[in-house]
Amino acid sequence: DVQLQASGGGLVQAGGSLRLSCAASGSTDDDYVIGWFRQAPTRAREGLLCISSSEGSTYYLDSVKGRFTISRDNAKNTVYLQMNSLSAEDTAVYYCARSGRCGSAWNSFYYGMHSWGQGTQVTVSS
Repeated sequence: DVQLQASGGGLVQAGGSLRLSCAASGSTDDDYVIGWFRQAPTRAREGLLCISSSEGSTYYLDSVKGRFTISRDNAKNTVYLQMNSLSAEDTAVYYCARSGRCGSAWNSFYYGMHSWGQGTQVTVSS
């Protein structure tokens, strides 16, 4: 079983940056996908982005392209979400999740995730 530990959330001013981390432990294997979702109280869940481990292929939701970057350090079994140019609309609870696939249907893969990290709150003040 694989456990995910998310960290790095907090309060930041609009225009600022945060980096979230998602560390995997347990029975990790070389080829798996890690990605991020977010949920705000007044908006639908969004599947933001994901990255595969083997070839490093990625998917980005259009609204975060150019602002968010996903990367991974396989030696540390950790995936990073660098978020820049944050706005109040980015305020949400962010969740990392593990899957076997990454692609443009990432949001629809929600119910098939293999494991989840606990949510980490990101609050952007305007």
